[in-house]
Amino acid sequence: MSARHFDAIVLGAGAAGLMAALTAGQRGKRVLLVDHADEPGKKILISGGGRCNFTNIHTAADRYISENAHFARSSLARYTPADFIALVGRHGIAWHEKTLGQLFCDGSARAIVEMLMHECREGGVSFAFGQPISALDHGDGLYRVTIGGLEHHAPSVVLATGGLSIPKMGATGFALDIARRFGLPVVQTRPALVPFTLGEDEALFRSLSGLSAEVIARAGKAAFREAALFTHRGLSGPAMLQVSSYWEHRTPIHVDFLPDAAGDWLLDEKRNRPRATLRSVLGRRLPERLADTLADRIGLEGELSNCRDAALRTAQDQLARWEFTPNGTEGYAKAEVTAGGISTRALSQKSMESTKVPGLFAIGEAVDVTGWLGGYNFQWAWASGHAAGSSV
Repeated sequence: MSARHFDAIVLGAGAAGLMAALTAGQRGKRVLLVDHADEPGKKILISGGGRCNFTNIHTAADRYISENAHFARSSLARYTPADFIALVGRHGIAWHEKTLGQLFCDGSARAIVEMLMHECREGGVSFAFGQPISALDHGDGLYRVTIGGLEHHAPSVVLATGGLSIPKMGATGFALDIARRFGLPVVQTRPALVPFTLGEDEALFRSLSGLSAEVIARAGKAAFREAALFTHRGLSGPAMLQVSSYWEHRTPIHVDFLPDAAGDWLLDEKRNRPRATLRSVLGRRLPERLADTLADRIGLEGELSNCRDAALRTAQDQLARWEFTPNGTEGYAKAEVTAGGISTRALSQKSMESTKVPGLFAIGEAVDVTGWLGGYNFQWAWASGHAAGSSV
């Protein structure tokens, strides 16, 4: 590739970068899409078990975490799940809805990457894959990006290189480093949508590795009813990944193991089945190994008829708000996304452009906007990428 002048250079060929590039290209802009990886959309390809959970029909701004809770509203309103579904439909990609509004490809996630690349080509986008950026400078109204020894120029640069999650896929802090260099504030980052680890005092639960159950998990004011999975290191599964985004280190999470139990259900069991034990009652409602573990930890022995009502109420309360205090998480290596990032205080809600550095845009996971599990982060990538691509 020879050195050229572009209208915009998009750094990062993930979900957000591809959307920004194709949107700008189809507006007639000359766009260069750059990625140090040798092919685009690597995280798209592994998402959703290889079927890409590409959006969620329940997308709304309150399903995102940010220092500015309202920041995502503008982009999400102007590029909706229906817009992306229409794009998928135009390419004949079959899809289906799973639980809680999650949409997946019937086939391979590669269809989504091929769709986005086709749209980029339709917009005349130029590509530079497998070529790391060796320099990025700004002066006289132009950004100068050096790739493979060649310097390319553009009045606009879009930071779309993502966050720190899954470093084995090539994730780096590049966007955050560039933002800091240009004086943009960065919100402290942390792993999000990530499994918890438990200490030795909870080793009893680590012995349940591979077992899952539907629960309500809570961290602070956030609560999610989904499956929890016990692992050899701690707690995972959708419910745990969801609350991990809200969890603060050294604070407890609470788990309701019987979300459908109502009122004094254990006292009702005592009246209806006086000879039953706590272990047998739990065994009818929960996987056997989990029932045994909970019964052992509660320590209520003998038939229910011999248990005081107060003790049964205490057991009910314990099962409804079982407390775990994780000693940490599995970190960026297992985190689906990065929370924190380039502060929304530095960006325009409408365009994703820096309010202080003209021509510098930031989108997707690089920004302090983190969605729930289940397609929300892809929808933020599409929406923020579309916003930037419509504005460069």
